[in-house]
Amino acid sequence: MHAVVMHEFGAPTVLRAGELPDPAARPGWVTVALRASALNWHDVLVRQGRYGSPLPHVIGADGAGVRTDTGEEVVVLPSLHWGERNEAPGSRFEILGDRTPGTYAELVSVPVECLAAKPAGMSWAEAAALPLVGVTTYRALFTRGRLHAGESMLVIGAGGGVATMAIALAVAAGADITVTSSSPDTIERAVAAGARGGVLHTETGWPDQARTLSRDNAGFDLILDPVGRWTESVRALRPGGRLVVLGANAAQSADMDIRSFYFGQFDLLGTTMGSSGDFAGLLNMIDRYSVRPPVIDREFPLDRAAEAHEYLEHGRTFGKCVLTH
Repeated sequence: MHAVVMHEFGAPTVLRAGELPDPAARPGWVTVALRASALNWHDVLVRQGRYGSPLPHVIGADGAGVRTDTGEEVVVLPSLHWGERNEAPGSRFEILGDRTPGTYAELVSVPVECLAAKPAGMSWAEAAALPLVGVTTYRALFTRGRLHAGESMLVIGAGGGVATMAIALAVAAGADITVTSSSPDTIERAVAAGARGGVLHTETGWPDQARTLSRDNAGFDLILDPVGRWTESVRALRPGGRLVVLGANAAQSADMDIRSFYFGQFDLLGTTMGSSGDFAGLLNMIDRYSVRPPVIDREFPLDRAAEAHEYLEHGRTFGKCVLTH
């Protein structure tokens, strides 16, 4: 099969087109002929060697295509071996593309329970962009964050895939969304997608500015922080509010005033990718409500994966980058 193969860790240039054997058949696993795969920041970390992947290796967590055994059109849930408890993954959990060969290829082999029918009306690019960011965001907002209709939510860093998906899901759920960004243009695009306003988190005192956009200036019921700015984010919560953290691109550590945290009665919730149960909840929500499909920023041919990574790392995307096969 044709694939993008990584023989060493490093810069985007380590991603090179090549040929590999087709996936071997094994009980309980299914081969999918991919039509598209989507980029995630997690792919960048794998490429850099953060997860100790075997070499040579095919990265990529997200994909959509056709089952080679039945011809069904499917999307791939990249959450492998989640385990029995929905509260947290078990010891065998891994993300597709960490150690198991991923989706930057013509073919990928995954456990049968990691496949779901391609949502009706979505293009291949949109379907490929859905699983990781969709299940991660659904879990963050609803399973962990307990978001419900009428509540207010602040999304930190409006341009990424999680943030754009969060806007789509929260709008469908009947919540009010405000965003932050480093770019006025990104805020405008978020408003066009359904957010009610935004502030620049590059400005001093942005948490206080954000609070002025909340109901009665009281702060937000839920704050979604996919970048790691939660030392500042918590200041925009209402008393008793929830802060959901699922990324650390902006910061690897945080200082917290403990006294103000417990007097504020805040919840601090960590989350990652979701389970098959979360994925079923996401797909059910897409079926029941008018959830906008994932926002596609740009598409690249599979062999230009290195260029796609360079574009992703530039940091000005709004939505998802996709590889077409």
